Amino acid sequence: MKAVDSHLLTLLKASSQFIVPIYQRLYSWHEAECAQLWADILRAGSTAALGSHFTGSIVYVAKDQATNTSAEPDLIIDGQQRVTTVTLILAALVERLETLPDGQREPWDGFSPRKIRNRYLLNDDEEGERQFKLILSQSDRPALIAILQGAEPANDTDTRVIENYSYFRRKLDDPKLDLSLVCRGLDKLVVVDVKLERGVDNPQLVFEAMNSTGKKLSQADLIRNYVLMDLPPKQQEKVYSAYWRPMELEFMGAEESQFDEFVRHYLTNKTGEIPRLDGIYDAFKDHATAFTSADETIESLVIELRQYARRYCAMALGKETDPTLWRAFKDLDQIKADVVYPFLLDVYTDYELGTLTCDGVLQIVDLVTSYIFRRAVCRIPTNSLNKTFAGFSSAVRKDRYLESVKANFLGFKSYRRFPTDAEFVSGLKASDLYNFRRRSYFFRMLENYGRKERVTIEDYTIEHIMPQNENLSAEWQLSLGEDWQDVQSTYLHTLGNLTLTGYNSEYSDHAFAKKRDMEGGFKDSPLRLNKGLGQLEFWNASEIQKRAARLADDALKIWSLPELPAQTITELQKRRAESDFSIEDHPHLLKQPRRALFENFSAEVVALDPGVTQQFLKQYVAFKAETNFVDVVPQKARLRLSLNIPLEALRDERGLAWDVSDKGHWGNGPTEVSLNEETDLGYIIGLVRQAFEYQMGGE
Repeated sequence: MKAVDSHLLTLLKASSQFIVPIYQRLYSWHEAECAQLWADILRAGSTAALGSHFTGSIVYVAKDQATNTSAEPDLIIDGQQRVTTVTLILAALVERLETLPDGQREPWDGFSPRKIRNRYLLNDDEEGERQFKLILSQSDRPALIAILQGAEPANDTDTRVIENYSYFRRKLDDPKLDLSLVCRGLDKLVVVDVKLERGVDNPQLVFEAMNSTGKKLSQADLIRNYVLMDLPPKQQEKVYSAYWRPMELEFMGAEESQFDEFVRHYLTNKTGEIPRLDGIYDAFKDHATAFTSADETIESLVIELRQYARRYCAMALGKETDPTLWRAFKDLDQIKADVVYPFLLDVYTDYELGTLTCDGVLQIVDLVTSYIFRRAVCRIPTNSLNKTFAGFSSAVRKDRYLESVKANFLGFKSYRRFPTDAEFVSGLKASDLYNFRRRSYFFRMLENYGRKERVTIEDYTIEHIMPQNENLSAEWQLSLGEDWQDVQSTYLHTLGNLTLTGYNSEYSDHAFAKKRDMEGGFKDSPLRLNKGLGQLEFWNASEIQKRAARLADDALKIWSLPELPAQTITELQKRRAESDFSIEDHPHLLKQPRRALFENFSAEVVALDPGVTQQFLKQYVAFKAETNFVDVVPQKARLRLSLNIPLEALRDERGLAWDVSDKGHWGNGPTEVSLNEETDLGYIIGLVRQAFEYQMGGE
């Protein structure tokens, strides 16, 4: 790495071209940042004693270890906001100078329109995009190119480039402005010129250090730069366009923190550990290191992240296309239970792989919702829930999916328990549901229970049948009895006394009979929650208790407790034996064409001898004669075959196998070879046959 002080204009002049890589965030300076830079330029230009003004660092990767005198462009990894803004000022200055008479077009030496263009904005002898000194990424690019060509950029382009260019044009149009001050100020701008060499320096480490202060980058920015920065430029373009950009579009319109939340759930799902909110990026780097250490690629990691992002957005951002699943995920969102997503990411993945049906997903989501909601009603502390769902998937039997999910829920004890029916009913009857955080969801579900035509309760408000007013009327006191104050205090905000209405202001604190019989009163109400109120003569503690019991019975059916025979629960809660695993436990074997490849391979291996058996284990699939002679370790990009034969004993004319005898690995053999859809299966079977014969003593 080479770092030297340099005038910014000198750096622009010396470089043939700066390119902002496609993975960098968009140009994002607003008027406040532009105004600050403009003030700094004018101050530097008008203060003779000020020899320079430091504006920060410009960090770039020299392509193929290029120098600034070569024709190769440089990739900016930090400082694009400053370079872009100064370029916009220079372009606006050119436009302003060209409106002046010929003799006034160079207010200060070296700042005529032609010199500014040819030194700092354009490469005069180049064509196409090579003619521009600065190339931005994504939607910023065409806007800047139009400006540098002297054309008006399209107004429908969503970019800060246009707004900020207009801002500087307005500043330069001020007739009182001394343009020579602007030129002198621009000439005094100084930066730290930091040039990195590809293959020598680590751009990501430098990037992190340079962004440790100032405007904090989001976790998404840091992760995007981490996975793309060190890839060759062509692969950057491919991975960004094919996988990362579509993922960004999935989160378009959501809060910025939503992506960070997703990555946290993804990492919890993959590692079983829950990253701190301020440590998501560091946790992702650790995961990426482990991922690539297992012979996977960064591109495979981005592909996997994209797949999980699509699943998360379907569940958490309303992107699900199946209407029944969409409604279930919407209900889940209403109870604010983000901690469940690490588990549900596995559920949705297995649904896509065909291990679970749509109905199976619905039942699991309903169970999760019931578990969270019952605990909320029963006021059970929530601080254990993140750990509960972080490790939930490890207890799931993929061959008995729904049963094992139920058994796991029913096996929770103490503070992790699934509240019983009695506990839930007691909580419903006694809890303050008026100040309950999930009350809108609760009453919507109660009102729509059993309905095909769902009611939108957003048009209604919560109504206290017995009013909240401490000074109840004589009619209400008579209806409630001598202990009316105790009745009001005990039951005011409880289930039996709460309903929905569109006539809240009309009801006011009127007596029950008037609420019942008035226009729009309980007798006229189309809401099921008000069923039966129109036939009552009085409203008192007894009727409140009866109504609470009836509604609680409905709640038991909506948020039900899982049921399983005791013997099944005991069986599924036992420690899982190796013989209990199946192909469903290996998601990398389930999708076509991978499944067809594995089945063809299995058929060929089993056909080697009648004594050959196949067994699915937790981490791999074993093929045995006297003992394992080949094990299949499923991976995202390929199948890794562990051959139980020394590399030196293997006849491998194509040199496809490698020695792993001194490395940690899954499988029982000292030799490995890859198998994917492009591999010559016949040749690989020939290697497997040698491992079989070696074990059987025929080497």
